[in-house]
Amino acid sequence: MTLRVRNTLSGETEEFVPEDPDNVRLYYCGLTTSDPPHLGHARSWVHVDVMSRWLRFSGYNVHHVENLTDVNEKIVARVGRDGDDENDVAEHYIAEIVESMRALNLERTEVRPRVSEHVPEIIDLVETLVESGHAYEANGSVYFDVTTFEEYGKLSNQSLENIEEQGDPDERSEKRNPADFALWKAGGVDTGAIERHRGRDHPGTPAHPEGQTWESPWGEGRPGWHIECSAMSMTHLGETLDIHVGGRDLVFPHHENEIAQSEAATGHTFANYWLHCALFEMDEEKMSSSLGNFVTVQDAVAEYGTDALRLFMVSGTYNSRQTYSEEAIDEAVERWERLSRCYDDAVAALDSVDAHTKTVDDDLRDATETAGADFEDAMDDDFNTREALSALSDLASAINVHLAEHDAYDYRGLKDAVEAFETYGGDVLGFTFGGEAGGDVTLTGDLVELVLELREKARDAGEYERADRLRNELEALGVTVEDTDSGPTYRL
Repeated sequence: MTLRVRNTLSGETEEFVPEDPDNVRLYYCGLTTSDPPHLGHARSWVHVDVMSRWLRFSGYNVHHVENLTDVNEKIVARVGRDGDDENDVAEHYIAEIVESMRALNLERTEVRPRVSEHVPEIIDLVETLVESGHAYEANGSVYFDVTTFEEYGKLSNQSLENIEEQGDPDERSEKRNPADFALWKAGGVDTGAIERHRGRDHPGTPAHPEGQTWESPWGEGRPGWHIECSAMSMTHLGETLDIHVGGRDLVFPHHENEIAQSEAATGHTFANYWLHCALFEMDEEKMSSSLGNFVTVQDAVAEYGTDALRLFMVSGTYNSRQTYSEEAIDEAVERWERLSRCYDDAVAALDSVDAHTKTVDDDLRDATETAGADFEDAMDDDFNTREALSALSDLASAINVHLAEHDAYDYRGLKDAVEAFETYGGDVLGFTFGGEAGGDVTLTGDLVELVLELREKARDAGEYERADRLRNELEALGVTVEDTDSGPTYRL
């Protein structure tokens, strides 16, 4: 079966054909480095990671690029609370983002560009648009003229006359058309914008810098949001991407504007396939830093473990809505424990004296072959991780039946089953069998203290099962916990 994907651009499920038969250029819109990464970010990260893994499994060389937006008014709004200047705040959160990525066992992207490193490319792209008549300068700012791009609205399926005004109200007098959008903004960040993005826990420093500015042909200023991704993606992947992935909430205006400015500048298709991750919800609302309804990646990994979280994320497809709840996470923990235990039991049986060369269990061998075929069909069906996970669970059931019903084990059958677990569950879905994933993240005293703090909170709330589970998770990682009159202690 050939990989087929649901392309937002066409609204159809299409056969995936990269421009280069050997290489795939994959771009994912990364985070704005102004808040701690949460499970909403993690869900998209995990799904894009699995996409990249499956494409590589399918024989492609994958050039996976994910940016970090480190130039943004939200970042400036954190100055005085999370750092002394915009760069300081950005690097504070970049460190958290990278740590969370490693904790989730994400494969490293080929390139992780920052906006601040690509301002020259951004300026060059804006100059190209001005010179070609697709953009115009007004009072030191530069705007894209949407009327010059005939296909504007093709991604979001909107007609130009129905598109509402874009950008801040203060841009109104500068723009030719209400739907025009900023490519370059004169000066620093407006004080009003900073105030809108300041959190309630901000210390209230009386004076706030307006963020970094750069010299340009139009004067000192800052890049617009949309132009950043176009410049970074085309710098590292070329003028046409094979796959562009992002959140469903970015279809308009961000991705629509990316298409317009990129294709107006190059004359070529910007991205052939647009894949959009559905919303991750909490309390019937999108999980969001701005709404304050989120669970951080670090807290979730500490409480539930990497593999259980990954299983929770892939139990739904990337383009279907998923809701966070403790019940759903607890179910994922149980499902992971069953899969992990099955794998461990299979390995123990395979390496035991009871595994024999001439013992043949056709049911196990057929189940392994079927599970592999079902897994591959599911992944080729628009990266359907839900069905792929179901195939892995079917394989686990067949292994359990074999171990329960036989005293002499089928060596070859178990070997094939174990390797299927490692290939499909490990290489593709990113699970770590035989031990918890951790990437390059070292278990430190600070992390142990955090888990113990969560455990104490659970005990204080009468949630003793959760407290016991946290202690068991620590012990499984080699941390011995001892409860004393003065509180819990531990040793590694």
